[in-house]
Amino acid sequence: MAHDPALSLDDFLAAIPDNGRLIGLDLGTKTIGLALSDLGRGIASPMETIRRKKFTLDAEKLIEICDKHVIGGIVLGLPFNMDGSEGPRAQATRAFARNLSQKTSLPITYWDERLSTAAVTRTLLEADTSRAKRADVVDKMAAAYILQGFLDRLRFMGLERE
Repeated sequence: MAHDPALSLDDFLAAIPDNGRLIGLDLGTKTIGLALSDLGRGIASPMETIRRKKFTLDAEKLIEICDKHVIGGIVLGLPFNMDGSEGPRAQATRAFARNLSQKTSLPITYWDERLSTAAVTRTLLEADTSRAKRADVVDKMAAAYILQGFLDRLRFMGLERE
């Protein structure tokens, strides 16, 4: 089996710069939702959704965005099954991370994304958001949900940036 380039939480924290933004990714089969942290790494904001084409094109677009926003690390949502096992979507996410690591030196880590899309969709439904509007924002909001979970973990550990 190929080497998984994603780092453990401790190794990721050691590899990222002391300041700078993190980017969160919600990887889907048709889209990649993106979210950006603030410089203090306290708040995740939905950013945009990339319509997937081919891996190389998707990676180039993602790296361009990372360069533009001076990203220090990538937090990639890993879709575990509800029982904690990994299925085909998790395997595809790990393959994406392996391929992306060949194109960028940015450190990558995973964050459990179980229920992220469901939570965001429920929030949008409660806000009475139209189906068309939900389709436009759910992926980037799921990415923000994933990244915010990661940032909250850093805050809980006392590792957020000032």
